[in-house]
Amino acid sequence: MKQTTLVSTGFERRRKTTHRAQFLAQMRQVVPWATVYALIEPHCREGLTRPPAVGLERMLRIYYLQQWFSLSDTAVEEALYDSVAMREFVDIDLGREPVPEQNTIWRFRLLLEHRGLGRQLFAAVSQQLRAAGMKLSVGTIVDASIIGAPSWTQRKDRRWDPRRHQLGASEASLP
Repeated sequence: MKQTTLVSTGFERRRKTTHRAQFLAQMRQVVPWATVYALIEPHCREGLTRPPAVGLERMLRIYYLQQWFSLSDTAVEEALYDSVAMREFVDIDLGREPVPEQNTIWRFRLLLEHRGLGRQLFAAVSQQLRAAGMKLSVGTIVDASIIGAPSWTQRKDRRWDPRRHQLGASEASLP
């Protein structure tokens, strides 16, 4: 039986179920994890000098997170530290273990890609989703920042000047 840690229980009194959390909960139930794991296990046995400390199934889930959310090796490591929903999907409890480092994630992803397993993995998942009447579209997590627009993008009468959008050095002399 798994003992609950302070990290896994959280201190928050109110928690909203996000679209990401709903999506990941759905994928956790719909994806045929045993079938997908069976596809990669023989390749990992012969392709890895030692299995990742967190286990192959967790690494496989991290690989899917990277593909579904267009995350690099570094970005998925950081996202796992930031996102409770992603940690729950991968089944990582920070009170017990760290998130795999980007190099471990990179080696695992490289193994799958060099052996051409990516298409097989997603074909298996797509087939299962179609059987459940679902379709998966690729999404992206965007790192957006709001910054103030420089004053030279507006005219003196405070109206926007479309000619001054993303000026190059040769256009900087516009009136």
